[in-house]
Amino acid sequence: MKLGEIAKRLDCRLEGDGSLEIGGVAGIEKAGPGTLTFLSNPKYRRMLASTRASAILAAPVAGPMPIAVLRSANPYLDFARAIELFHQAPRYAPGIHPTAVIARSARLGAGAHVGPYCYVDEGVEIGANAVLHSFVTIYHGARIGDDFFAHSHAVVREGCTIGHRVILQNGVVVGADGFGFARRDDGSWKKMLQSGQTVIEDDVEIQANACVDRATVGETRIRRGAKIDNLVQVGHASSVGEHALLCAQVGLAGTTTVGNRCILAGQVGAAGHLTIGDGAVVTAQSGVPSDVPAGAQYSGYPAIESRMWRKCVAAFLCLPDLLRTVRRLEERMEKAGD
Repeated sequence: MKLGEIAKRLDCRLEGDGSLEIGGVAGIEKAGPGTLTFLSNPKYRRMLASTRASAILAAPVAGPMPIAVLRSANPYLDFARAIELFHQAPRYAPGIHPTAVIARSARLGAGAHVGPYCYVDEGVEIGANAVLHSFVTIYHGARIGDDFFAHSHAVVREGCTIGHRVILQNGVVVGADGFGFARRDDGSWKKMLQSGQTVIEDDVEIQANACVDRATVGETRIRRGAKIDNLVQVGHASSVGEHALLCAQVGLAGTTTVGNRCILAGQVGAAGHLTIGDGAVVTAQSGVPSDVPAGAQYSGYPAIESRMWRKCVAAFLCLPDLLRTVRRLEERMEKAGD
Protein backbone atom coordinates (compact mmCIF):
# COMPACT_ATOMS: atom_id res chain seq x y z
CA MET A 1 0.00 0.00 0.00
CA LYS A 2 1.31 3.46 -0.88
CA LEU A 3 2.17 5.74 2.01
CA GLY A 4 -0.06 8.43 0.53
CA GLU A 5 -3.03 6.03 0.64
CA ILE A 6 -2.30 5.20 4.28
CA ALA A 7 -2.19 8.93 5.06
CA LYS A 8 -5.65 9.37 3.52
CA ARG A 9 -7.15 6.41 5.36
CA LEU A 10 -5.75 7.55 8.69
CA ASP A 11 -6.47 11.23 7.98
CA CYS A 12 -2.85 12.17 8.74
CA ARG A 13 -0.68 14.90 7.18
CA LEU A 14 2.00 13.42 4.97
CA GLU A 15 5.55 14.76 5.02
CA GLY A 16 7.73 12.97 2.49
CA ASP A 17 7.33 10.65 -0.46
CA GLY A 18 3.74 9.44 -0.75
CA SER A 19 4.70 6.86 -3.39
CA LEU A 20 6.68 4.77 -0.87
CA GLU A 21 5.40 1.20 -0.79
CA ILE A 22 4.49 0.08 2.74
CA GLY A 23 4.02 -3.62 3.32
CA GLY A 24 3.44 -3.75 7.06
CA VAL A 25 3.86 -2.19 10.50
CA ALA A 26 6.42 -2.73 13.27
CA GLY A 27 7.79 -1.26 16.47
CA ILE A 28 10.58 1.24 16.08
CA GLU A 29 13.28 -1.22 17.25
CA LYS A 30 12.34 -4.05 14.87
CA ALA A 31 11.08 -2.09 11.86
CA GLY A 32 12.72 -2.76 8.51
CA PRO A 33 12.50 -1.27 5.02
CA GLY A 34 8.95 -1.04 3.75
CA THR A 35 7.39 -0.81 7.22
CA LEU A 36 5.54 1.92 9.08
CA THR A 37 6.42 2.54 12.72
CA PHE A 38 5.39 5.12 15.33
CA LEU A 39 6.79 7.44 18.00
CA SER A 40 4.60 8.30 20.97
CA ASN A 41 6.96 7.92 23.94
CA PRO A 42 9.83 10.47 23.96
CA LYS A 43 12.26 7.93 25.44
CA TYR A 44 12.29 6.11 22.08
CA ARG A 45 13.35 9.21 20.17
CA ARG A 46 17.00 8.14 20.42
CA MET A 47 16.12 5.17 18.17
CA LEU A 48 15.24 7.43 15.25
CA ALA A 49 18.90 7.48 14.24
CA SER A 50 19.01 3.69 13.87
CA THR A 51 15.51 2.70 12.79
CA ARG A 52 15.27 1.08 9.35
CA ALA A 53 11.56 1.89 8.92
CA SER A 54 10.48 3.67 5.75
CA ALA A 55 7.94 5.91 7.50
CA ILE A 56 6.80 6.89 10.97
CA LEU A 57 3.67 8.14 12.71
CA ALA A 58 4.57 11.07 14.96
CA ALA A 59 2.92 14.03 16.64
CA PRO A 60 3.09 17.50 15.03
CA VAL A 61 5.25 18.68 17.94
CA ALA A 62 7.70 15.76 17.66
CA GLY A 63 10.09 17.78 15.48
CA PRO A 64 11.90 16.82 12.27
CA MET A 65 12.26 13.16 11.34
CA PRO A 66 14.94 11.39 9.25
CA ILE A 67 12.27 9.46 7.30
CA ALA A 68 8.83 10.12 5.84
CA VAL A 69 6.29 11.16 8.47
CA LEU A 70 2.56 10.86 8.97
CA ARG A 71 1.71 13.62 11.44
CA SER A 72 -0.91 12.46 13.93
CA ALA A 73 -2.47 13.99 17.01
CA ASN A 74 -2.44 10.49 18.54
CA PRO A 75 0.33 8.36 16.99
CA TYR A 76 -0.35 5.29 19.12
CA LEU A 77 -4.06 5.25 18.28
CA ASP A 78 -3.36 5.74 14.57
CA PHE A 79 -0.74 2.97 14.70
CA ALA A 80 -3.48 0.70 16.09
CA ARG A 81 -5.66 1.69 13.14
CA ALA A 82 -2.76 1.11 10.71
CA ILE A 83 -2.35 -2.47 11.94
CA GLU A 84 -5.88 -3.17 10.71
CA LEU A 85 -4.90 -2.06 7.20
CA PHE A 86 -2.47 -4.98 6.96
CA HIS A 87 -3.87 -7.65 9.25
CA GLN A 88 -7.39 -9.01 9.63
CA ALA A 89 -8.71 -11.10 12.50
CA PRO A 90 -9.76 -14.64 11.58
CA ARG A 91 -13.37 -15.05 10.41
CA TYR A 92 -15.54 -17.97 11.42
CA ALA A 93 -18.25 -19.38 9.19
CA PRO A 94 -21.72 -19.83 10.70
CA GLY A 95 -22.49 -23.34 11.85
CA ILE A 96 -22.50 -25.71 14.80
CA HIS A 97 -19.77 -28.32 15.12
CA PRO A 98 -21.12 -31.88 15.52
CA THR A 99 -19.37 -32.29 18.88
CA ALA A 100 -21.05 -29.20 20.37
CA VAL A 101 -24.00 -29.73 22.73
CA ILE A 102 -26.80 -27.18 22.46
CA ALA A 103 -29.80 -27.50 24.79
CA ARG A 104 -33.19 -27.59 23.10
CA SER A 105 -34.42 -24.46 24.87
CA ALA A 106 -31.27 -22.44 24.04
CA ARG A 107 -31.65 -19.76 21.39
CA LEU A 108 -28.76 -18.64 19.17
CA GLY A 109 -29.06 -15.67 16.82
CA ALA A 110 -28.34 -15.68 13.12
CA GLY A 111 -24.76 -16.24 12.00
CA ALA A 112 -23.60 -18.07 15.13
CA HIS A 113 -20.43 -20.17 15.00
CA VAL A 114 -20.23 -22.84 17.71
CA GLY A 115 -16.96 -24.73 17.67
CA PRO A 116 -15.88 -28.17 18.89
CA TYR A 117 -16.98 -29.41 22.31
CA CYS A 118 -18.88 -26.27 23.29
CA TYR A 119 -21.82 -26.58 25.69
CA VAL A 120 -24.81 -24.23 25.75
CA ASP A 121 -27.24 -24.98 28.58
CA GLU A 122 -31.00 -24.68 28.88
CA GLY A 123 -32.62 -21.26 28.63
CA VAL A 124 -29.55 -19.52 27.20
CA GLU A 125 -30.11 -16.65 24.77
CA ILE A 126 -27.27 -15.46 22.53
CA GLY A 127 -27.58 -12.70 19.91
CA ALA A 128 -26.49 -12.55 16.29
CA ASN A 129 -23.02 -13.36 14.96
CA ALA A 130 -21.69 -15.00 18.11
CA VAL A 131 -18.47 -17.02 17.99
CA LEU A 132 -17.91 -19.74 20.59
CA HIS A 133 -14.49 -21.01 19.61
CA SER A 134 -14.04 -24.39 21.32
CA PHE A 135 -14.63 -25.89 24.76
CA VAL A 136 -16.74 -22.83 25.68
CA THR A 137 -19.40 -23.39 28.33
CA ILE A 138 -22.49 -21.23 28.79
CA TYR A 139 -24.52 -22.16 31.89
CA HIS A 140 -28.30 -22.11 32.05
CA GLY A 141 -30.22 -18.86 31.82
CA ALA A 142 -27.35 -16.70 30.60
CA ARG A 143 -28.32 -13.76 28.37
CA ILE A 144 -25.74 -12.59 25.80
CA GLY A 145 -25.97 -9.86 23.15
CA ASP A 146 -24.83 -9.57 19.54
CA ASP A 147 -21.27 -10.06 18.23
CA PHE A 148 -20.13 -12.02 21.26
CA PHE A 149 -16.73 -13.74 20.95
CA ALA A 150 -15.65 -16.36 23.47
CA HIS A 151 -12.24 -17.95 22.99
CA SER A 152 -11.56 -21.52 24.04
CA HIS A 153 -12.27 -22.56 27.62
CA ALA A 154 -14.19 -19.40 28.48
CA VAL A 155 -17.10 -19.94 30.87
CA VAL A 156 -20.24 -17.87 31.45
CA ARG A 157 -22.07 -19.05 34.54
CA GLU A 158 -25.79 -19.32 35.25
CA GLY A 159 -27.99 -16.24 35.02
CA CYS A 160 -25.26 -13.86 33.89
CA THR A 161 -26.04 -10.99 31.53
CA ILE A 162 -23.58 -9.94 28.82
CA GLY A 163 -24.08 -7.04 26.40
CA HIS A 164 -23.12 -6.51 22.76
CA ARG A 165 -19.61 -6.82 21.27
CA VAL A 166 -18.08 -8.45 24.33
CA ILE A 167 -14.86 -10.45 23.97
CA LEU A 168 -13.80 -13.13 26.44
CA GLN A 169 -10.26 -14.36 25.93
CA ASN A 170 -9.08 -17.88 26.79
CA GLY A 171 -9.99 -19.21 30.20
CA VAL A 172 -12.12 -16.28 31.35
CA VAL A 173 -14.72 -17.15 33.99
CA VAL A 174 -17.71 -14.84 34.34
CA GLY A 175 -20.03 -15.37 37.28
CA ALA A 176 -18.20 -17.96 39.37
CA ASP A 177 -19.13 -18.00 43.06
CA GLY A 178 -17.88 -15.08 45.08
CA PHE A 179 -15.54 -15.80 47.99
CA GLY A 180 -18.23 -15.74 50.67
CA PHE A 181 -17.99 -17.74 53.89
CA ALA A 182 -19.48 -17.13 57.34
CA ARG A 183 -17.51 -18.27 60.37
CA ARG A 184 -19.22 -20.68 62.75
CA ASP A 185 -18.68 -20.63 66.51
CA ASP A 186 -16.37 -23.64 66.25
CA GLY A 187 -14.11 -21.82 63.77
CA SER A 188 -15.28 -23.69 60.68
CA TRP A 189 -16.72 -21.92 57.64
CA LYS A 190 -20.22 -22.05 56.18
CA LYS A 191 -20.41 -21.35 52.45
CA MET A 192 -22.77 -18.49 51.65
CA LEU A 193 -25.02 -19.18 48.70
CA GLN A 194 -24.01 -16.77 45.94
CA SER A 195 -27.49 -15.72 44.88
CA GLY A 196 -26.55 -12.62 42.86
CA GLN A 197 -25.39 -12.31 39.27
CA THR A 198 -22.72 -10.77 37.08
CA VAL A 199 -23.49 -8.15 34.44
CA ILE A 200 -21.03 -7.31 31.65
CA GLU A 201 -22.08 -4.28 29.61
CA ASP A 202 -21.38 -3.50 25.93
CA ASP A 203 -17.89 -3.30 24.39
CA VAL A 204 -16.05 -4.92 27.28
CA GLU A 205 -13.00 -7.13 26.72
CA ILE A 206 -11.81 -9.51 29.43
CA GLN A 207 -8.45 -11.12 28.78
CA ALA A 208 -7.01 -14.54 29.51
CA ASN A 209 -7.70 -16.31 32.81
CA ALA A 210 -9.39 -13.32 34.44
CA CYS A 211 -12.31 -13.95 36.81
CA VAL A 212 -15.36 -11.80 37.51
CA ASP A 213 -17.26 -13.28 40.45
CA ARG A 214 -21.00 -13.18 40.99
CA ALA A 215 -22.40 -11.27 43.95
CA THR A 216 -23.58 -12.91 47.15
CA VAL A 217 -26.67 -10.74 46.73
CA GLY A 218 -27.26 -8.05 44.10
CA GLU A 219 -24.78 -7.91 41.24
CA THR A 220 -21.20 -7.56 40.12
CA ARG A 221 -21.08 -5.15 37.16
CA ILE A 222 -18.46 -4.33 34.54
CA ARG A 223 -19.61 -1.17 32.77
CA ARG A 224 -19.47 -0.21 29.13
CA GLY A 225 -16.08 -0.13 27.41
CA ALA A 226 -14.02 -1.38 30.36
CA LYS A 227 -10.92 -3.46 29.56
CA ILE A 228 -9.69 -6.14 31.96
CA ASP A 229 -6.26 -7.70 31.52
CA ASN A 230 -4.94 -11.22 32.13
CA LEU A 231 -5.25 -12.78 35.58
CA VAL A 232 -7.40 -10.01 37.05
CA GLN A 233 -9.74 -10.89 39.93
CA VAL A 234 -12.94 -8.86 40.33
CA GLY A 235 -14.54 -9.79 43.64
CA HIS A 236 -18.22 -10.24 44.40
CA ALA A 237 -20.51 -7.19 44.26
CA SER A 238 -17.76 -4.99 42.81
CA SER A 239 -18.40 -2.40 40.12
CA VAL A 240 -15.93 -1.37 37.42
CA GLY A 241 -16.71 1.92 35.64
CA GLU A 242 -17.02 2.83 31.99
CA HIS A 243 -13.77 2.68 30.00
CA ALA A 244 -11.78 1.72 33.09
CA LEU A 245 -8.52 -0.17 32.55
CA LEU A 246 -7.50 -2.96 34.95
CA CYS A 247 -4.02 -4.23 34.12
CA ALA A 248 -2.55 -7.67 34.78
CA GLN A 249 -2.99 -9.27 38.20
CA VAL A 250 -5.14 -6.49 39.63
CA GLY A 251 -7.24 -7.79 42.50
CA LEU A 252 -10.46 -6.19 43.70
CA ALA A 253 -11.83 -7.55 46.96
CA GLY A 254 -15.59 -7.69 47.33
CA THR A 255 -17.70 -4.54 47.07
CA THR A 256 -14.99 -2.40 45.48
CA THR A 257 -16.23 0.44 43.28
CA VAL A 258 -13.89 1.57 40.49
CA GLY A 259 -15.03 4.76 38.75
CA ASN A 260 -15.21 5.67 35.09
CA ARG A 261 -11.93 5.99 33.12
CA CYS A 262 -9.78 4.79 36.02
CA ILE A 263 -6.47 3.04 35.39
CA LEU A 264 -5.24 0.42 37.84
CA ALA A 265 -1.75 -0.67 36.79
CA GLY A 266 -0.32 -4.16 37.24
CA GLN A 267 -0.76 -5.96 40.58
CA VAL A 268 -2.78 -3.22 42.25
CA GLY A 269 -4.79 -4.64 45.14
CA ALA A 270 -7.92 -3.03 46.59
CA ALA A 271 -9.03 -4.03 50.08
CA GLY A 272 -12.75 -3.93 49.31
CA HIS A 273 -15.68 -1.86 50.55
CA LEU A 274 -14.04 1.24 49.09
CA THR A 275 -14.41 3.61 46.14
CA ILE A 276 -11.79 4.65 43.60
CA GLY A 277 -13.10 7.87 42.06
CA ASP A 278 -13.59 8.69 38.39
CA GLY A 279 -10.37 9.23 36.44
CA ALA A 280 -8.06 8.09 39.23
CA VAL A 281 -4.77 6.32 38.43
CA VAL A 282 -3.19 3.80 40.81
CA THR A 283 0.37 2.84 39.90
CA ALA A 284 1.76 -0.69 39.77
CA GLN A 285 1.93 -2.88 42.89
CA SER A 286 0.06 -0.36 45.03
CA GLY A 287 -2.19 -1.51 47.85
CA VAL A 288 -5.40 0.48 48.28
CA PRO A 289 -6.85 0.24 51.83
CA SER A 290 -9.29 3.17 51.61
CA ASP A 291 -11.07 5.50 49.17
CA VAL A 292 -9.14 7.23 46.39
CA PRO A 293 -10.41 10.69 45.30
CA ALA A 294 -11.55 11.28 41.73
CA GLY A 295 -8.73 12.37 39.42
CA ALA A 296 -6.00 11.49 41.92
CA GLN A 297 -2.82 9.51 41.26
CA TYR A 298 -1.91 7.14 44.08
CA SER A 299 1.14 4.91 44.65
CA GLY A 300 2.67 2.59 47.21
CA TYR A 301 1.37 0.69 50.20
CA PRO A 302 -0.64 1.94 51.88
CA ALA A 303 -1.44 3.88 48.70
CA ILE A 304 -1.06 7.63 49.08
CA GLU A 305 -0.82 10.56 46.66
CA SER A 306 1.98 9.77 44.20
CA ARG A 307 4.02 12.92 44.75
CA MET A 308 4.05 12.27 48.48
CA TRP A 309 4.95 8.63 47.83
CA ARG A 310 7.96 9.68 45.73
CA LYS A 311 9.12 11.97 48.55
CA CYS A 312 8.74 9.13 51.04
CA VAL A 313 10.75 6.78 48.81
CA ALA A 314 13.48 9.40 48.42
CA ALA A 315 13.59 9.79 52.21
CA PHE A 316 13.64 6.01 52.67
CA LEU A 317 16.78 5.78 50.52
CA CYS A 318 18.45 8.31 52.83
CA LEU A 319 17.68 6.37 56.02
CA PRO A 320 21.05 4.50 56.23
CA ASP A 321 22.98 7.80 56.10
CA LEU A 322 20.55 9.34 58.57
CA LEU A 323 21.00 6.39 60.94
CA ARG A 324 24.80 6.72 60.79
CA THR A 325 24.53 10.42 61.53
CA VAL A 326 22.29 9.80 64.54
CA ARG A 327 24.71 7.21 65.89
CA ARG A 328 27.65 9.62 65.54
CA LEU A 329 25.68 12.30 67.35
CA GLU A 330 24.79 9.85 70.11
CA GLU A 331 28.47 8.91 70.50
CA ARG A 332 29.46 12.60 70.72
CA MET A 333 26.81 13.24 73.34
CA GLU A 334 28.00 10.25 75.37
CA LYS A 335 31.59 11.51 75.23
CA ALA A 336 30.52 15.02 76.14
CA GLY A 337 28.61 13.62 79.12
CA ASP A 338 31.72 11.84 80.35
